[in-house]
Amino acid sequence: MKETRLGEFEEVILLLVGILGEEAYAFRIAEEFKVQAGRSSSIGSVHSTLERLGDKGFLTSEMGKPGATRGGRRKRIYTITAAGRQALQTSRDFRMSLWNQLPDLAIDKLSLGL
Repeated sequence: MKETRLGEFEEVILLLVGILGEEAYAFRIAEEFKVQAGRSSSIGSVHSTLERLGDKGFLTSEMGKPGATRGGRRKRIYTITAAGRQALQTSRDFRMSLWNQLPDLAIDKLSLGL
């Protein structure tokens, strides 16, 4: 049976794929990770994580159109699947449940209008 949980880095990469949309290719994902997380990640770790997420059924990919940059080479563009969205939802719900159990840092639902 395939592993269906997300590790922390997998979760962040999957979120970045969703954020970047049509710009979700490995190098751009690695750049955005550096911007968002304030730390670098090797392109190899991004590639292996994207492959692992694809193996889990959380991502699909297809080759984009050739462009003037990169000498006309095409980029592999990643897209979140329905299973990937469900995995993100499950991960978020689990983390929120834990946060809400921590008395000093629990989210005040009344201040959020919930």
